[in-house]
Amino acid sequence: MHMMIQQQLGQLLPERTVNVPAALALLGGSVAALGVWKWLSKKMVQKKMEEARRTRDEGMKKMAKAVQQFREQVPGVQRDAILSLPLLELSGRLQEGSLSPRSVLYTYLEKALEVTQQTNCLRHFIPECEQQLQEIEQHEEKGLLYGIPVSIKDHIGHKGHLATCGLVQCLGTLMEEDSVLVKVLKRQGAIPFAMTNVPQSLFSYDCSNPIFGQTLNPLNPQKSPGGSSGGEGALIAGGGSILGVGSDIGGSIRLPSSFCGLCGLKPTASRLSLSGVTDPVNGILAGTFILNSFPLHPVKSLMFSCRPEENLRQPSLSGVCLKLPSLPAHSSMAVQGGGGCLAHPSAQCGCFCFFLSHAVSCAVGPMARDVDSLALCMKALLCQEMFQLDPTVPPIPFNEKVYSSSTPLRVGYYDTDGYVPLPPCMRRAVQETRHALQAAGHQLVLFSPPRIPYVMNELFFKTFFADGGRTWLDVFTGDIVDPGLKSQVNSCKIPRLVKKLLALLLKPLFPRLADYLSALAGMRSVKEMWNHHHQIQEYRSQFIAQWKELQLDVVLCPVLGPAFTTGYPGKLLNAISSTMLYNVLNFPAGVVPVSTVTEADEEELKLYKGCCDDPWDRTLKQAVSGALGLPVAVQCVALPWQEELCLRFMKEVETLSRDKRVP
Repeated sequence: MHMMIQQQLGQLLPERTVNVPAALALLGGSVAALGVWKWLSKKMVQKKMEEARRTRDEGMKKMAKAVQQFREQVPGVQRDAILSLPLLELSGRLQEGSLSPRSVLYTYLEKALEVTQQTNCLRHFIPECEQQLQEIEQHEEKGLLYGIPVSIKDHIGHKGHLATCGLVQCLGTLMEEDSVLVKVLKRQGAIPFAMTNVPQSLFSYDCSNPIFGQTLNPLNPQKSPGGSSGGEGALIAGGGSILGVGSDIGGSIRLPSSFCGLCGLKPTASRLSLSGVTDPVNGILAGTFILNSFPLHPVKSLMFSCRPEENLRQPSLSGVCLKLPSLPAHSSMAVQGGGGCLAHPSAQCGCFCFFLSHAVSCAVGPMARDVDSLALCMKALLCQEMFQLDPTVPPIPFNEKVYSSSTPLRVGYYDTDGYVPLPPCMRRAVQETRHALQAAGHQLVLFSPPRIPYVMNELFFKTFFADGGRTWLDVFTGDIVDPGLKSQVNSCKIPRLVKKLLALLLKPLFPRLADYLSALAGMRSVKEMWNHHHQIQEYRSQFIAQWKELQLDVVLCPVLGPAFTTGYPGKLLNAISSTMLYNVLNFPAGVVPVSTVTEADEEELKLYKGCCDDPWDRTLKQAVSGALGLPVAVQCVALPWQEELCLRFMKEVETLSRDKRVP
């Protein structure tokens, strides 16, 4: 072999320059250097991860010591009584002074330590919470969230702390200032006290990364808490937080809420500020929709329609019409150039018209144990402080009148989207909720969302994998890929031509996988990208037209669940169609638990075939099995900018489901 290499080198190189031993030494040295470089890089990555874990563990110890000191100083605090209070009641006690913010904070710190020992849900405690506690105790004015401990998702920026997105490359940079959300929370008297774990790159609905490990569901340690706001889901469901803030670009608030039995709201994109929220891939969160505003005639009160009695039952195909309070001439909502209300061409409605762009939208939103908590959080955040700190946020205050209304609703409903038939318990939840709503006087109308397979593959996946996944793969450079993401990473690594060829060959045998691979091939030109944007806008218009034709106020539909066994979300990225749809549409959507998995559900699951009886259907059946007693939820949806109506509908569903469960 050695002689053969020498002969080949002699043929390739000019005779007078051949120094075969030197060339072989150079080749061998290069290979060895490459091996050493890879080994050193891996050791460096491992060192960074170990340092991050050590920093987290030291923070836990310091917080445990602070809790112990508090217990010794104030031994009479009734911990269980504080933890049992709903947010509204806890807030009332804090406002009136019958409970101190100090007692509440240290009670939740202690409980959070217990929950993370069981579930690994915390990425880091925020030691500055003690400083924030001192500051609010000195203020005479009490905000709406005065003294409320709040947990935040890993990538929502807090000054002096990392926003890792579960990636090693993000371990070296501390946030220089608070995100707008954190600033507003603090201004309202809240105390951010913990940052919660996320899946690597955020692009998963499990909750695992190589740095901080797998987060478990507190209701069943064999199950996932969902993702990507899985740390939030586990912490709140375990009782270690009463209010959290997550983010959602495909179901990342709603899926953990479904898996953990919580209430969660994904608002319309940019109803809450994304400023200071870290992108795992640059630009994926920012600028996901364009806002154009046309001030016409100032009005005195916020209404949801040009005809208030309709509560936005007649939205425009190209935009959504809202009446806003009178704004000053220098308002951030002022437009350059002329214009009129395209939602109402006659321009007599005195409204602002917001036009949705063509991209899939990310949103940040609250997660909690009940709907009233979500409403209080939204009310606190939708304040002048947020509108001033982030002028891209529409200055629409929370409409208490809409949330508190008791007017009967016209509700569209469906229990399957035709792409991923959900387990029997999830469809049962929709049907039982439908009957309860009818009995309560609401009008229920069958609604069929159009072309979900097309939306899932051609609109959603092509948005994120427009370049075939190359940009997403870049975030793993020099990193260790989490086992839960290896399937997706390997799929993206397949050359475009091979993806297309495999899609063609698999089409007769496994059509859903074939369509997925075709979508992963991405786009080849700017022209194709603009056409893709146009297709999203056309679909939104078609969906809203169907909604208008039925004169719907809201929609009741299923959400993925019950909780998957850990490791399974990475095998079933396609299963998120129930939540993904409303990111593509940019509609507010929330999740409410209404039941639990019964023995009858488990028996019926044994007969589950799905829609194609293909490997994905069989994997889904395996993922949700063994869920007896776990939460079963439904999804509630409204039109863009109607978060208050969505919450009002969620509250109705919550009340009816609780009444049903009371013996």
